[in-house]
Amino acid sequence: MAHDSDDYYAVLGVASDATSTEIKSAYRALVRTAHPDAGGSAAEFQLLRQAYDTLSDPARRATYDRRGRRPSRAVAAETRSRRWATPRRFGEDPDFVPPAPVVDVTSLPWWRLMDGVSRVHYAHPGSPGHATVAAAATGTLLLPLPLVVPFAFSVWLTAVWLLLVVSAVAAAVLLVRRHLESLRTVRAFRGEFGERVVFGSPGTEPDQVAERLTADLVERYLRRLPGVRVFHGLAWPGSVFADVDHAVLCGSRLVLVESKSWLPGHYDTDPDGTLTRNGRRFRGGGTRLAESLEAFRALLPEVEIRAALVLYPSRSGELTTGGRFHGDSPPMTPEQFVRQVGDWLADEPVTVDRHVFRTVLGQVVGHSPAPSA
Repeated sequence: MAHDSDDYYAVLGVASDATSTEIKSAYRALVRTAHPDAGGSAAEFQLLRQAYDTLSDPARRATYDRRGRRPSRAVAAETRSRRWATPRRFGEDPDFVPPAPVVDVTSLPWWRLMDGVSRVHYAHPGSPGHATVAAAATGTLLLPLPLVVPFAFSVWLTAVWLLLVVSAVAAAVLLVRRHLESLRTVRAFRGEFGERVVFGSPGTEPDQVAERLTADLVERYLRRLPGVRVFHGLAWPGSVFADVDHAVLCGSRLVLVESKSWLPGHYDTDPDGTLTRNGRRFRGGGTRLAESLEAFRALLPEVEIRAALVLYPSRSGELTTGGRFHGDSPPMTPEQFVRQVGDWLADEPVTVDRHVFRTVLGQVVGHSPAPSA
């Protein structure tokens, strides 16, 4: 439990004017040894967590600094009970529950393209693909050459022909073996995961309604794409917490998603990526999607990764966004999310990359995947 004498800056070992990046780096370096699973004490870990929760949130940090850098017991209790929540702001209705969004699927071009499509292609780096057929075709073309080209008076051409035939046969044998091995690993992969599409669970706390709404949104609409795989509660590499609310994978494209419940208004981003509400810089809540993008792009450099901030109103009123799926973390309404993210993922609608899938699954909090085949 935190005491009134605890200085959160000292707990993290950073200066009072430390940037958010410095705070994050200090926390990630300390949490590896402070976590009880790594031999640290529960009290030390809890204090470290409370310090990071407070200083990583701009609004909480400002409140903490105004109080003389001494956390009150009330602040500590709020941090424990509302781990990722932002402070309640004036005008919010704690009893308001936004309605589940409904999307008109008849207006989704990518939705219609999936009519009758159900097969799934399980890709993997190094898979021979169509190379086996190409090798067999090459060998087939080389074999009848002596009947077409008069080799009888050319010993060296005959030798070249024999070398090409032997090389083609050897390549075909190698590729066939790799193809059969790939088929075996695909069967093992399907046997391990079956028809599962969703992995992990969305937040269950009372203040995580937005996460549950987005989870339902993804499963009702984006699962239309046969290759889509959905993940809830992902940690950054080296972290033990659910740093990312959701991730949606299809082929070699991955979307990281945060779900927020904020006051009604119009949300957008400036050219420099600054989040705005009604044309002014928004200070009523934070997002960590930029850090999540950095972490997962380093983890999966070969994958095209984007992010989306899905917003729901925290009280009765209209919430709108610019809705443009570009930049690092654009705010979007649920309907815009389904329409634009679904269209982007539909580039490879039936493909599951086994390597990428296992890497993302390995970041789901509480999941310990078996070693890849």
